Amino acid sequence: MSIDKPASAPWLAAVLLPLLAACGPTDAGEALRALGEYQDGLITFYDADGSGNCSFAPSPGNLDVAAMNIGQYQDSAVCGACVEIEGPKGNLNVRIVDSCPDCPDKGHLDLSQEAFAKIANPVDGRVKVRWRMVTCDVQGPIRYHFKDGSSQWWTAIQVLNHRLPVAKLEYWKNGAWVNVKRESYNYFVEPNGMGTGSLKVRVTASDGQTLEDTLPGAASDKTFDGAAQFKAG
Repeated sequence: MSIDKPASAPWLAAVLLPLLAACGPTDAGEALRALGEYQDGLITFYDADGSGNCSFAPSPGNLDVAAMNIGQYQDSAVCGACVEIEGPKGNLNVRIVDSCPDCPDKGHLDLSQEAFAKIANPVDGRVKVRWRMVTCDVQGPIRYHFKDGSSQWWTAIQVLNHRLPVAKLEYWKNGAWVNVKRESYNYFVEPNGMGTGSLKVRVTASDGQTLEDTLPGAASDKTFDGAAQFKAG
């Protein structure tokens, strides 16, 4: 996968605020924050590699990841969001990379084996915890990944490396912003394509912050850096 730097320009609330801490210092030195109150939950574990229903690539170097219960997964609305878990052995921040269809209960998180072992005894299998949504400790700007097969006639974009949960993505067409539907596999898909030439997009975070970028255009299996990152505070 190649990453290019584009020319830059300059719901979720209902879902995340009830769920919704910091993950550490950021590249801008900002204090990170909690996105809501703790809720009671349950953790289990599975053989995770960082990939899953959110369509992220495997992350063998960082397996502090989790799958969200099917109810709170909300058709990928929480993909890439971060969660702080308070367990028997301490606290841990994990990134949501998957859904757990076999986790029907609200508050249930299915962790990687590695993450589970950091905060609980794997022998216990199912452990009651508290958790809350938090800002993610990311470096650099947000990124945009075009799904393989993307073209001017069918375009699918995934937002990566975001500090805050992503609420929506729009693109500029004929003098107006057009909302793009987010699919359950965490791509924003325009089935009729986004046309030719450069592509102006706008991403909105769960707290209403927006970022605008101009991308070179739809390109199969290509990733482009944005110009900036959402602020933590």
